Amino acid sequence: MKNQNRRGFIQKLAIGGLLITPFQKLVATPVSVELQREPAKKKIRFGICADIHQDIMHDGELRLQVFIDDMQKQDVDFIIQLGDFCRPYDRNLPFLKIWEQFQGPRYHVIGNHDNDGGFTHDQVITFWKAPLKYYSFDKNGYHFVVLNGNEHNPSPDRPVGYARYIGKEQQEWLEKDLHQTSLTTIVFCHQGLDNDMGGIENATLVRLILERANQDAGFKKVRLVFSGHHHLDYQNEINDIFYIQINSMSYQWLGDSYVKIRYSTEIDQKYPYIKYTVPYKDPIYTIAEIDSNGAFSIKGASTSFVGPSPTDLGMPKHEMGYEVVPYISPRRIKFNK
Repeated sequence: MKNQNRRGFIQKLAIGGLLITPFQKLVATPVSVELQREPAKKKIRFGICADIHQDIMHDGELRLQVFIDDMQKQDVDFIIQLGDFCRPYDRNLPFLKIWEQFQGPRYHVIGNHDNDGGFTHDQVITFWKAPLKYYSFDKNGYHFVVLNGNEHNPSPDRPVGYARYIGKEQQEWLEKDLHQTSLTTIVFCHQGLDNDMGGIENATLVRLILERANQDAGFKKVRLVFSGHHHLDYQNEINDIFYIQINSMSYQWLGDSYVKIRYSTEIDQKYPYIKYTVPYKDPIYTIAEIDSNGAFSIKGASTSFVGPSPTDLGMPKHEMGYEVVPYISPRRIKFNK
C-alpha cells in the first residue's frame, strides 16, 4: 500500500491517542471484588492483539503495522499476541520484522492455525523467537502466565478437529509455577478456558488449578484470563476469576454457508479463504491497564464489517453462542483492597 494510503488508514485509527475510529467510545462498567491480601502494585499497561491471521488476510502486514505504531506511541510496558499470528514461512519474515519494531518486551501465545502446514510447536516458536511453548514472566509486581492450549488429548474419544487440550506435564508445571509466586497473576491462552464451544477440552480441570492456587494463597491470586481464538467479544466471571475474550484483529470465520467475495477478484484469487469470513474494516486491538489502586481496564475499539454483515447474509444472531461483532468492548474491574 502506498504511504499516503497507509497514513490515512492510521489516521482513522488514531483517535484520542489510542486506537480506532470515530466509532470508538469508552465506558466504565465497574465490577467490585474483595481481596483478603495482595502485595503492593505499580501501574502496568500492555497491548493485546489476537488472531490477525497473516496467512489468510491480504492486509495482515498493514494491520500489524498500525498496532505496532500505536503501541510505540502509547509507550506500553509490553505487547502480546494471543495466537493465530503467522506460520513459519520465509514469506512471513517481513511480517515478523514489523512485530520486532516494537522496542519493548514482546510475547507470543501459540494458536492452533500457527501449526498449519505440518509445522511443530518448536518450529513456530523458533521462527517467532518466542521463549518457550508455555512460560511465565514478572513485570511491575505482576506475574504473567502463557499457556499452550494446542496439545493433544491422549484419549481415543477426543473430539475431531484441531488439538485444544492442556496435557498433564503442562498442568503440573502450571501448579508449580502458581505455587512459587506471591504476585497477582494474569493468564493468557489462545483458546478460552470458559468456552466449551471450541475452547480447551479440559478447561474445567485447568480452571480448578487456578482456583486451588487462590485457595492455597489465601487471597485471590489469579485474577484475569485472556483468550483469543473465538473471534468474539465477551467476559465471564467464574469463581472470582474473570475470563476476557479479545476479538480478532481481522475477521470472523463464517464458513461455507455464508460465502461472499469481500474485496476484488484479484485479492480473492490470491487469498481464497477471505470469502469464508466477514472481515473487519480496520484492525481492532486493545490496551489493558492496572493502575496503582488496583483498577483494571481495557480500552474499547470499534470498526465496521467489510461488505454485508452476518445478519445481512441470514446468519442467526447467536449461531456462535455470542453475537458476531466488529469491536472490543471497554471493560473496567475494580480490585478492591
